[in-house]
Amino acid sequence: MTAKILTANRLADGVVVWLTAAGEWAEQVDRALVARHEEAVAGLESAGRIAVADNRVVDVNVVDVEEVGGHVRPLRLRERIRSGGPTIAYLPGAAGRKSATA
Repeated sequence: MTAKILTANRLADGVVVWLTAAGEWAEQVDRALVARHEEAVAGLESAGRIAVADNRVVDVNVVDVEEVGGHVRPLRLRERIRSGGPTIAYLPGAAGRKSATA
Protein backbone atom coordinates (compact mmCIF):
# COMPACT_ATOMS: atom_id res chain seq x y z
CA MET A 1 0.00 0.00 0.00
CA THR A 2 1.12 3.54 -0.74
CA ALA A 3 1.68 5.71 2.34
CA LYS A 4 -0.99 8.36 2.83
CA ILE A 5 -1.55 11.60 4.75
CA LEU A 6 -4.60 13.80 5.36
CA THR A 7 -4.78 17.33 4.01
CA ALA A 8 -7.43 20.05 4.16
CA ASN A 9 -7.87 23.80 4.12
CA ARG A 10 -8.27 25.54 7.46
CA LEU A 11 -11.74 27.08 7.54
CA ALA A 12 -10.64 30.27 9.31
CA ASP A 13 -8.21 31.41 6.59
CA GLY A 14 -8.09 28.83 3.78
CA VAL A 15 -4.46 27.87 4.43
CA VAL A 16 -3.46 24.31 3.46
CA VAL A 17 -2.98 22.13 6.54
CA TRP A 18 -1.95 18.53 7.28
CA LEU A 19 -3.15 16.32 10.13
CA THR A 20 -0.39 15.50 12.65
CA ALA A 21 0.01 12.52 14.97
CA ALA A 22 -1.15 14.78 17.81
CA GLY A 23 -4.47 15.39 16.01
CA GLU A 24 -3.58 18.99 15.22
CA TRP A 25 -3.57 20.68 11.81
CA ALA A 26 -0.08 21.87 10.82
CA GLU A 27 0.99 24.05 7.90
CA GLN A 28 4.10 21.92 7.23
CA VAL A 29 3.66 18.68 5.28
CA ASP A 30 6.62 17.09 7.08
CA ARG A 31 4.63 17.17 10.33
CA ALA A 32 1.83 15.06 8.83
CA LEU A 33 0.93 11.68 10.30
CA VAL A 34 1.82 9.06 7.68
CA ALA A 35 -0.62 6.13 7.41
CA ARG A 36 1.00 2.94 6.19
CA HIS A 37 -1.93 0.49 6.41
CA GLU A 38 -5.68 0.48 5.73
CA GLU A 39 -6.72 0.80 9.37
CA ALA A 40 -4.59 3.92 9.75
CA VAL A 41 -6.11 5.40 6.57
CA ALA A 42 -9.58 4.75 8.00
CA GLY A 43 -8.48 6.65 11.12
CA LEU A 44 -7.35 9.60 8.99
CA GLU A 45 -10.68 9.65 7.18
CA SER A 46 -12.58 9.57 10.47
CA ALA A 47 -10.48 12.43 11.89
CA GLY A 48 -11.19 14.43 8.74
CA ARG A 49 -14.95 13.93 9.03
CA ILE A 50 -14.86 15.04 12.67
CA ALA A 51 -12.80 18.16 11.83
CA VAL A 52 -15.25 19.10 9.06
CA ALA A 53 -18.22 18.60 11.41
CA ASP A 54 -16.45 20.81 13.98
CA ASN A 55 -16.01 23.54 11.31
CA ARG A 56 -12.22 23.51 11.60
CA VAL A 57 -11.36 22.49 8.01
CA VAL A 58 -12.87 22.02 4.54
CA ASP A 59 -11.88 20.08 1.42
CA VAL A 60 -10.43 17.12 3.34
CA ASN A 61 -8.46 14.62 1.22
CA VAL A 62 -6.31 11.56 1.79
CA VAL A 63 -3.14 12.03 -0.28
CA ASP A 64 -0.61 9.47 -1.52
CA VAL A 65 2.94 10.27 -0.41
CA GLU A 66 6.46 8.94 -0.42
CA GLU A 67 9.14 9.54 2.16
CA VAL A 68 12.37 10.82 0.65
CA GLY A 69 15.41 11.73 2.71
CA GLY A 70 13.36 12.05 5.87
CA HIS A 71 10.76 14.30 4.23
CA VAL A 72 7.17 13.63 3.20
CA ARG A 73 6.58 14.25 -0.50
CA PRO A 74 3.09 14.10 -2.05
CA LEU A 75 2.98 12.08 -5.26
CA ARG A 76 0.48 14.27 -7.14
CA LEU A 77 1.76 17.57 -8.52
CA ARG A 78 -1.29 19.42 -7.15
CA GLU A 79 -0.44 18.32 -3.63
CA ARG A 80 3.26 19.12 -4.06
CA ILE A 81 2.28 22.66 -5.04
CA ARG A 82 -0.10 22.91 -2.06
CA SER A 83 2.62 21.64 0.30
CA GLY A 84 5.04 24.33 -0.88
CA GLY A 85 2.68 27.17 -0.08
CA PRO A 86 1.09 29.67 -2.44
CA THR A 87 2.77 30.14 -5.80
CA ILE A 88 2.13 33.87 -5.43
CA ALA A 89 2.39 36.10 -2.38
CA TYR A 90 -1.22 36.97 -1.58
CA LEU A 91 -1.22 36.49 2.19
CA PRO A 92 0.93 38.46 4.62
CA GLY A 93 3.97 36.30 5.33
CA ALA A 94 3.07 33.67 2.73
CA ALA A 95 5.89 34.53 0.31
CA GLY A 96 8.58 33.04 2.53
CA ARG A 97 6.72 29.84 3.44
CA LYS A 98 8.25 26.87 1.65
CA SER A 99 8.37 23.22 2.52
CA ALA A 100 11.42 21.01 2.24
CA THR A 101 9.60 18.98 -0.43
CA ALA A 102 8.75 21.76 -2.87
